[in-house]
Amino acid sequence: MFDGSPQTQAIATRGALSNGVSRFDPYTREVPLPVRPRTEVREEALGRAITRNSSPDLGFDRSVNPYRGCEHGCIYCYARPSHAYLGLSPGLDFETRLIARPGAPEALARELRAKGYRPATLAIGTNTDPYQPIERDRRIMRGLLEVLRDHRHPVAITTKGSLVERDVDILSEMGPELCRVGLSVTTLDDALARKLEPRVPVPSRRLRAIERLAEAGVVVRVMVSPTIPGLTDHEVEAILRAARDAGAQAASMIPLRLPLEVAPLFEEWLREHVPDRARKVLNRVREFHGGKLYDAGFGHRMRGRGGHADLLQARFHRACGELGLAYRLPALRTDLFEVPARAGDQLALF
Repeated sequence: MFDGSPQTQAIATRGALSNGVSRFDPYTREVPLPVRPRTEVREEALGRAITRNSSPDLGFDRSVNPYRGCEHGCIYCYARPSHAYLGLSPGLDFETRLIARPGAPEALARELRAKGYRPATLAIGTNTDPYQPIERDRRIMRGLLEVLRDHRHPVAITTKGSLVERDVDILSEMGPELCRVGLSVTTLDDALARKLEPRVPVPSRRLRAIERLAEAGVVVRVMVSPTIPGLTDHEVEAILRAARDAGAQAASMIPLRLPLEVAPLFEEWLREHVPDRARKVLNRVREFHGGKLYDAGFGHRMRGRGGHADLLQARFHRACGELGLAYRLPALRTDLFEVPARAGDQLALF
């Protein structure tokens, strides 16, 4: 199991306060933490880009992730435990030792051209953010969007990054029938966001990104996620109103999830940054998950359970109704899908 015993300290522009071993490592190691750790990026070759899932809690069955790890450094990120499969720490390693997949666009194109392929909405950003800072130079996400545009394939994007504005030309060309963007806003407090999400554009900047996308005709969903009980849950209505005013057409909300190594990392963060509220937040999280810091059971892991969880859902749905924000959007179209001709391909007769 994860051992958060290595030294902890506030690390400039990073979320995690420690770099403990993962649940797969049989040994406990103590490694001095640099005050200003640099971001390291390695490249990974892959044969397939699309990952499949059959989870009843998810609204998609396929996704693509251009990166492993995420420089945004959100302390609450549910994807942190995935770094353990690489032999790396879900702590500081997750946000400083990144894996890029430059061959993802080419691999995706091969899979879309396969004879047996049947289109359905492809989700991007379900594990780590495709618009994290290294995307500015790597441009892997843009390459994926170019492939999807050329194949007229539906895509749903999840991000916190204002860099999504760079690709507004492709997104607007695909239009509301083939793409939508979910932009996460956790709090409207820029100072709190800098501690929770140290390398994410501040909320006020994300609201401007929503505005620009909406002006370009891109359908935007504001994602009030994660909602942190006892810390940010009082802001739900204000976030929804600000996003609606910026041009968002839909909304969703998921309470905080703390799977595996995320729980001790988040507890460290609470005691360092908001010690006066740490006990309240942890107790409220336990109320949402049947007395535990996390319950991964299908059906309630995405919404919590109990009185406070029910009240939060009721507040969210009421605010959406009053603001005219959709909770569900029409399905993206799959009937427009076509494999573009390549040089040397035999042309169709009709």
